[in-house]
Amino acid sequence: MICVVEVDPRRSRNMAAIRSRDTAAELALRRELHRRGRRFYVNRRVLGDRRSVDLVFPRLHVVVFVDGCFWHACPQHSKPPRINTDYWSPKLARNVERDRRTDAELRAAGWAVVRVWEHESLDAAASRVEAALDAAIDRSPTCSGQLAQQ
Repeated sequence: MICVVEVDPRRSRNMAAIRSRDTAAELALRRELHRRGRRFYVNRRVLGDRRSVDLVFPRLHVVVFVDGCFWHACPQHSKPPRINTDYWSPKLARNVERDRRTDAELRAAGWAVVRVWEHESLDAAASRVEAALDAAIDRSPTCSGQLAQQ
């Protein structure tokens, strides 16, 4: 049985315009990290399923997610939806649960995970990513040896 639900065309257009990649916060972070000399892959699948990571530093095993405050239920800015709460509340809770599960699976596979909120200052976010990259270099015998030889 197919259930047909009538949807407001304005709402449909609005939801269709929401980006899952290349958001303003993600683009700004990418530009800043690139300006700082960091090179990375964008929107790569690391775990082998359909979940993709915003920025991947494969040699150092560091991944970065740029999370939107609404979609990932930011504890600082997220407000419960006022409309269609029966749909949105469980949906957002599932997003948060999936984020935690993804973090755990990536860490179990040896990846360092950095999550940046879209509201974070660009400098603070880029510095947190660089700190994770520097820590990965310190942990990696291959990278440490290469850096020592240069």
